[in-house]
Amino acid sequence: MIRRAAVLGAGTMGAQIALHLANAGVPSVLLDVTRDAAAQGLDKAKRLKPDPQFTPDSWRLIRTGGFDDDVALVGAADWIVEAVVERIDVKRELFARVLPACGPQAILSTNTSGIPVGAIAEGWPAEIRRRWLGTHFFNPPRYLPLLELIPTPDTDPAVVAAMATFADRSLGKGVVVARDTPNFIANHLGLHGVAAMLRAVDAGRYTIDEVDAITGAAIGRPASATFRTMDIAGLDVLAHVLRNLEERLPGAADREWFQAPLLLARLLERGALGEKSGRGFYERRKDAGGGSAIFTLDAATLEYRPQQKPAFPSIAAAAALEDTAARVKALFLGRDRVGAFLRETLAPTLVYAARVATEIAHGLDDVDRAMRWGFGWELGPFELIDAIGVKAVVDAAADAGVRDVPQLLADRLASAQRQIREAPLPPAGPGLLVLGQAVRAGNVVRTNPGASLVDLGDGVLCVQFHSKANAIGGDTLAMIEAGVDEAARGHCALVVGNEAPNFSAGANLMLVLLEAQEGNWDDLDVMVRAFQRAVLALRYSPVPVVVAPGGLALGGSCEFALHADRVHAAGDTFMGLVETGVGLIPAGGGTKEMLARAMARRPSPTADPLPFVQQAFETVALAKVSASGPDAVRLGYLSTADTFSMNRERLIADAKGVALQRAAEGYRPPVPQPIPVGGESLEAALNLGVHLAWRAGRATDHDATVARALSHVLAGGAVPHATTVSEQHLLDLEREAFLRLLGEPKTLARIHHTLTTGKPLRN
Repeated sequence: MIRRAAVLGAGTMGAQIALHLANAGVPSVLLDVTRDAAAQGLDKAKRLKPDPQFTPDSWRLIRTGGFDDDVALVGAADWIVEAVVERIDVKRELFARVLPACGPQAILSTNTSGIPVGAIAEGWPAEIRRRWLGTHFFNPPRYLPLLELIPTPDTDPAVVAAMATFADRSLGKGVVVARDTPNFIANHLGLHGVAAMLRAVDAGRYTIDEVDAITGAAIGRPASATFRTMDIAGLDVLAHVLRNLEERLPGAADREWFQAPLLLARLLERGALGEKSGRGFYERRKDAGGGSAIFTLDAATLEYRPQQKPAFPSIAAAAALEDTAARVKALFLGRDRVGAFLRETLAPTLVYAARVATEIAHGLDDVDRAMRWGFGWELGPFELIDAIGVKAVVDAAADAGVRDVPQLLADRLASAQRQIREAPLPPAGPGLLVLGQAVRAGNVVRTNPGASLVDLGDGVLCVQFHSKANAIGGDTLAMIEAGVDEAARGHCALVVGNEAPNFSAGANLMLVLLEAQEGNWDDLDVMVRAFQRAVLALRYSPVPVVVAPGGLALGGSCEFALHADRVHAAGDTFMGLVETGVGLIPAGGGTKEMLARAMARRPSPTADPLPFVQQAFETVALAKVSASGPDAVRLGYLSTADTFSMNRERLIADAKGVALQRAAEGYRPPVPQPIPVGGESLEAALNLGVHLAWRAGRATDHDATVARALSHVLAGGAVPHATTVSEQHLLDLEREAFLRLLGEPKTLARIHHTLTTGKPLRN
């Protein structure tokens, strides 16, 4: 078991690995050339965006030190991972100093992205080589799931298994065991495609803006697409990986493919290394208003010009296809510039993957998983071949100059079974993606357009959201109540969750806006009451309810979590009551619940409630969103009794386990209790703070209007002094404030702006 770790090298990767260990609750020592270098490396990593830490003080589990003065500290580590510069001589020299201090059972690894793992350990004693392997993290380690494990012929299989289990369950990694070949799996195949795209831009056939428009969400890739992703990774890193492949691959044609285009060399000569240097394929500048503007590199002149987002009619048309496989096929076969680009660049990479898969990986599934987890592809190479069609891919690759057909594809062309796999890509192991498996097994109890009720087995039901962006509407609320009723009739527990990237972005704002613009106030009142009724159904369910959020859990979906018996969240859960950003306050019990939790934190019933309610007021008024699941505890959205899964793919299975445990403990639903409120004096104190913020220019007129509505509810409404009120009293206050604010033109303007731009409006 890995209880403590040591990280050698406090550069970008080493420091982030140490911080992610801290996220997992694993103390580590972070060593560099000197103590100061290690401390500076850690401090720099703490300031990175996106935030590598779960909570602002995660880093306190890390002790820094120097190789000379503190090497003895590695003796207490169960795992020692090296992440220094990519030079084999430097790595071997460092281990010569470190090995004598290592514990006799410590696992040793390198985070190299391409140096032969076996070569680093050449000449070491057999007992040490038994505990040696590669552990290749992807940057940023907190957010990219892939961890490639690279054992050597001398590595003990038990060591590989132990590291895989630790990485999966404690670090939340998707683990793939790769062969010790140049750049392993994901970088090897990912850079094959990037090399083709670089040549297309270098030759002037496509612009950087065009390539990123084609290779982003349209084909199931991250929004950062190709060149923005390369800027984040670093152009020097890109050049290093390309050079490593060019030098180490056995075939001359393959080596030629990975030669770095002149464009990349010219950028490196100018010090344009990507985001770390402020410019690469893109440059971020301040605009006239002090905001941020993105400029794009002109490959011909090496000058930066304002970003021009191209309009491709085929991409706009394909956006109507929700199924990624269908969308990619339509774009690939299209007879326009988008289709031509994909046939020129994607087809050769897919054929190349089919040729080298068994050389770099232990199976086709591992290749698909590596690209999903490491590069954020929704579909791996073999899933893409099946989606497009083997013949179409082979023909397009031939047109692009790749005429050798790998045996795997030739066999499919010659057989009646044209698909590479007969079933969808299976989960990587037991306990992963269990909800999807239950749906495919036909265990859907009932369904509507917004949600489904799925039997997870062992007496546990699950309410699964599946509306667009998992927005909460009437269908979702109806399924919540149906789930509680169904569970009460013959099951022992209920889970609310899904396996989508985001739990839910909250209520269906478009519907709310349309009803408000039409003046349908009675219908809006019914909608809010229905929401409140659904959260109370969760709260007072006769069986335990476990809400399992991951990714975004905002607004109304956060209110679901606030009313669960338990929350079992993903480590990367970004939770918050964000209604004030659109000129509203939480009205699905969120304001009431934050008040109840604030009052419960008082050390005694006679303690001054203001400091505790003030904290809740600021959290809601400022629409604070947690930086992680554990950070949601700090903000009061989750309790110390709530739990977390580091591996997002284990979330539903782990939540089911929590639900079964709660049922086995003899669960009894809570009894409604009166809630203490502070009355007029507390409201006056909160409003004084609002006034001061307005006077100081930190709040607009409408900010102040919304904040005063919030303070009225948090004070308990029009009660003259501290007292207790019913839960329903506070729910009524929430609903009244929500509807009143919806009547404000500035609130409607905020909602409209958010729906059209995705950004908040300060008016």
